[in-house]
Amino acid sequence: MFFGKSAKKLVGAALGALMLGTVLTGCGGSGSSGSGSGGSGGKAAADIKVGANFEMTGNVANYGNATYEGLALAVEEVNAAGGVNGKKITLVKADSKSEASEAANAATKLISDDKVKVLVGPATTGSVLAEVRIATDAKVPIIAPCATSPKVTVENDKVQPYVFRSCFIDPQQGAVMAKFAMENLKAKTAVVYVDSSSDYSKSLGQVFKEKFEAAGGKVLMEEAFLQKDQDFKATLTKLKTANADVMFVPAYYEEVGKIVKQAREIGITSPILGTDGWDDPKVADIAGKDALNNTFFSTHYSDKDESVKPFIDAFNKKYGHAPNVFAALGYDAGKMLIDAIKRAGSDDSEKITKALAETKDLKAGTGTLTMDKNHNPIKQAVILANKNGDREMVAKIMPE
Repeated sequence: MFFGKSAKKLVGAALGALMLGTVLTGCGGSGSSGSGSGGSGGKAAADIKVGANFEMTGNVANYGNATYEGLALAVEEVNAAGGVNGKKITLVKADSKSEASEAANAATKLISDDKVKVLVGPATTGSVLAEVRIATDAKVPIIAPCATSPKVTVENDKVQPYVFRSCFIDPQQGAVMAKFAMENLKAKTAVVYVDSSSDYSKSLGQVFKEKFEAAGGKVLMEEAFLQKDQDFKATLTKLKTANADVMFVPAYYEEVGKIVKQAREIGITSPILGTDGWDDPKVADIAGKDALNNTFFSTHYSDKDESVKPFIDAFNKKYGHAPNVFAALGYDAGKMLIDAIKRAGSDDSEKITKALAETKDLKAGTGTLTMDKNHNPIKQAVILANKNGDREMVAKIMPE
């Protein structure tokens, strides 16, 4: 999902005031509650404290809130069943405000002041990258539920020792969509339209072009826009002149909805392709269901897949609405967290880090995953088609 908008500059750690939300404890009111610094009483002190650093407000708050809901559900389930190794997991919640600098500040406070054993989140790539050095220096593991850029877990050909994720990476999505364009849609030409302010979008655009052209296709034109742009018609008119078979737009729901709507308004009828950043109901609200016809995107699971029905039912029961892909990835991150703590037999951060690296055949919300040597999960991708306001699964692909 899964995926992130990066700031133009990543800001280092800075101790700043940051309001922390409530601390999640065991369900049914049986757990203790506390402040952001860990609560009061002996019971709270015995809990395993996990930092939940998410975009609760700001431009991608939909992603952050949904991912947190999935994580919280996994933690509530295990706490209701007695906890992990005799202890409850307590989530210490912080708002990164959809800004990389705020994510760094929040991570610093969660580690230094709240003494969390693990960080989960943020949802977006840029904000995760902003906390990597902070967590690594403190030897606290990060589970990134939705950040799909390869740089999150591997930087300069070196694996980040304390960073893991529960989503697949951008090259897989870019390669999958290039393959889908060539083999399923029989496309020979394409145009690429990326968000130049987003590492996520630029990385996907680059991989799609490389894979599409390596398979014999041709990218005729590449254009860019900026986060929060409103009017895309001038650039779309330019892209239209290429008369390409498909348009690839690896971006986020807010801009995607407007781009698709305006593309159809100026007469672009070709298939428009995207990635997991499209996976939000607001895309249809912004674009309109008719404009979304003949569009396709890669994502992490389909709600029509029977294997993920138990997660969907549990989420609906707790929150009263269906989960989106970010909630599912948050749930997967929670399952990874719980499994690692169990196998570590301890709340020691170093032991949890080792256990995360050894994750194998874990049954999570979106399917089964195994951690590879680069701390990325081996898991399938699906491609969904938008059709008359609904989504249909048209392909299910395992990474090569």
